[in-house]
Amino acid sequence: MEGGREMKHLVKVEEGREAVDGRPSVGPAYRSAFAKEGFPPPVPGIHCCWDIFRLSAEKFPGNNMLGRREVVNGKAGKYVWMTYKEVYDTVIKLGASIRSCGIEQGGRCGIYGANSSEWVISMEACNAHGIYCVPLYDTLGAGAVEFILCHAEVQIAFVEEKKIAEVLKTLHNSSKFLKTIVSFGKVTPKEKEEVENSGLAIFEWDEFLCLGCDTQFDLPVKKMDDICTIMYTSGTYCSQKGSSIHLELFHYTSLSNLQSNLHSPALKWMHKQSRTFDYFREFVTEKLHSEPFLVESTTLPIELFAFVCVCVCVLVFSYPIFYGIVFSLLVMHLHLECCSKLYNMMQGRRHDKAATICDRLVFDKVKQGLGGNVRLILSGAAPLATHIEQFLRVVTCAHVVQGYGLTETCAGTFVSLPNDFSMVGTVGPPVPNVDVRLESVPEMNYDALSKVPRGEICIKGDTLFAGYYKREDLTEEVMIDGWFHTGDIGEWQPDGSMKIIDRKKNIFKLSQGEYVAVENLENIYGLVSDIDSIWIYGNSFESVLVAIVNPNMQALEQWALANGISGDFTMLCQNQKAKEYILGELMKIGKGKNLKGFEFIKAVHLDPIPFDMERDLLTPTYKKKRPQLLKYYKSVIDDLYKSLK
Repeated sequence: MEGGREMKHLVKVEEGREAVDGRPSVGPAYRSAFAKEGFPPPVPGIHCCWDIFRLSAEKFPGNNMLGRREVVNGKAGKYVWMTYKEVYDTVIKLGASIRSCGIEQGGRCGIYGANSSEWVISMEACNAHGIYCVPLYDTLGAGAVEFILCHAEVQIAFVEEKKIAEVLKTLHNSSKFLKTIVSFGKVTPKEKEEVENSGLAIFEWDEFLCLGCDTQFDLPVKKMDDICTIMYTSGTYCSQKGSSIHLELFHYTSLSNLQSNLHSPALKWMHKQSRTFDYFREFVTEKLHSEPFLVESTTLPIELFAFVCVCVCVLVFSYPIFYGIVFSLLVMHLHLECCSKLYNMMQGRRHDKAATICDRLVFDKVKQGLGGNVRLILSGAAPLATHIEQFLRVVTCAHVVQGYGLTETCAGTFVSLPNDFSMVGTVGPPVPNVDVRLESVPEMNYDALSKVPRGEICIKGDTLFAGYYKREDLTEEVMIDGWFHTGDIGEWQPDGSMKIIDRKKNIFKLSQGEYVAVENLENIYGLVSDIDSIWIYGNSFESVLVAIVNPNMQALEQWALANGISGDFTMLCQNQKAKEYILGELMKIGKGKNLKGFEFIKAVHLDPIPFDMERDLLTPTYKKKRPQLLKYYKSVIDDLYKSLK
């Protein structure tokens, strides 16, 4: 027991300590109860990511691995598959072509584009030859691409066809390092001319595959402490940091992740959670290889659920879309059945035993809409709204769990446990290969030694990154005495699961001197089921908070219909009564959570267009860009404060 808390899913490995020498107090260090005898040992014969893929291809050469959906006359057709053997042979050919360009072990290879078979094959070719893989989010513009290409000194770049134009904009600087561009698709004569005029070579995919056909290259010996990838964080380009990740980190993390059959990643592969999951998927047993490794999916839910997926990794941003679609499909049957099954699950029943008749008669429609075979849905990148998590657990007939991790921790560090409803709203206990503790943040009134321990999440273990590439100063800021400081504020739950409640840097002061932890408030107000997203702002010269809200379309339209208010969704967002209604719902949740007076929102603006990357309001991992949000909504914020006066 810790402060009257059972912490049943944890074991204590180190005591906490009070503040000393100007350093804040820290809570006890814990690890997963599954690792009470120690961290999982390395697997014999597996020394790096390449070994995982190589052994998979050797054991299951005829099994399907990579799938691409054909488009016939503009319509989605059947899936066309590559077997493990076919993928392996292509990887060997591609690796030889890369080496024939003069790129040796330790060289840098950029991959810029959306999920595709070529993406995976390029990554595996890098793994085979010990070349550092440098992923670039397909949502990045030319400025961010240029920064990464130059900072990582990328020598060869594999690029999605429609992204070539962005790379060409960078050549005046990136050509100092970049010598070869390979398109996943076609290359126009104009693009070829521009690239060659800059002193570079450019190839189409099939053309490049033949480049090394007449040359044989031995695969270099790779060690677990070699660098596997340099992954840049998803902030604005001027603040990006490249995390150097060792080969062993993917190895250890993969062995601690969840199991799956067919994994369809709605996350992008440049996102660490999805890549780590894929490595684990390659490693597991023959049963799991009896289904294809990957479906190439482009949209949620149409593409993703057209195939019988067993496991789905999805960014939080996608869930409101799914929620709205399923809600509208089941609205005639939904309320009573959902409430009944939800109640039974809250009483401790397994999800597949909580309402068997309702599952068969009502929720099976959702299950079949997912392909009929989904057993696990893993959410990552940001907290999942509690009402959406509960809804998904009820209607999908699948395990729905949340994970938490960072690029610097090689993705998954926490994951909630299936069939444990008390973990709704949390990211669960730590995985069995890390130690975790909280560090007090006095300026935010978070105490790691209180009865309800709260503080900055700090992590120690073999899965930590090697440091920020070329930025030892930034590495020293976050790595202190072997503990990585995440910047996220967590709260230990009584059962040993972790709840993310705030972000250390997202704190501001109102005019009366009160500090506001804005992410904590957004998590609370995000519980309102009638909204999809909320951004809260407080001017330091003002005493109250205002907010920009993305309302849920279905919920707002139903409210309007019930109250005799006409107009489309855009018009409803401009309606004063609609604003008052949403503000009232926010007020209710604030009172229910016992917020302080200055933490209540006093005015809202309803934006029918969700926060997006196109307007530079979100990072590629769908985290809010607060300075950009303030710049974009500056006039709206000013008007909200004027209206209050």
